[in-house]
Amino acid sequence: EDEIVLFEREMKEFWTKLKSIYGTEQVNQTLALRDSCKESIKALSEKWSKKLKEEDLMIDKIQEYRNEILQQSQRISENQERFTEIKSNLNQEEEQKKDLTDSIQELKEELMKKKEIISSKNKASKERVERLCKSKVLFEERLGLEIRRIHNEQLQFIFRHIDHKDPDKPYVFTLSINEQGDYEVTSCIPSLDCIAEFQLKVRETNNFSAFIANIRKAFTALSYK
Repeated sequence: EDEIVLFEREMKEFWTKLKSIYGTEQVNQTLALRDSCKESIKALSEKWSKKLKEEDLMIDKIQEYRNEILQQSQRISENQERFTEIKSNLNQEEEQKKDLTDSIQELKEELMKKKEIISSKNKASKERVERLCKSKVLFEERLGLEIRRIHNEQLQFIFRHIDHKDPDKPYVFTLSINEQGDYEVTSCIPSLDCIAEFQLKVRETNNFSAFIANIRKAFTALSYK
């Protein structure tokens, strides 16, 4: 646009000089040439102005596309990071799930083993109690012994005919089978100092008849004191 203004000024100066030199006809021809030139310049100016505006719009559009691409790239990067985080969390959850499954399986196996042990101990305890009950008649006949089953699967042994002064006086001890499957005396009336020794011996030998006989002997010896 500055060049166009400069060109018009030069044209005016040229026209002034030309008017002073040539006549009217030449001036008119020159004016026509000048007007034609101005129209050409105007058309060219409008053409380039329009082209420049189109280029500016194109540049703005390109910049807009670039900004949009940058935003999309940023969103893609954020989504990739989020995906990586989610994948990592899923892997951790899978590992935790596997660990939990393994722990549950171990607990199940341990529980089954404990159930088998408990079942085996219960079976052994019941068999021992049954053997004791089967020996009840024998003990009653030979040792004057009464055997009672009381709470918590315990057996109460009541000896009589020990004290010659009072044959009906009871001498009592209570026997159970503990969690380890061993005989355990839970009470003894009157108390015997040797009861712990007898208990240890029957655990070692499993000779229950000797155990009962030894306790009766101890009660008999106590009755003479």
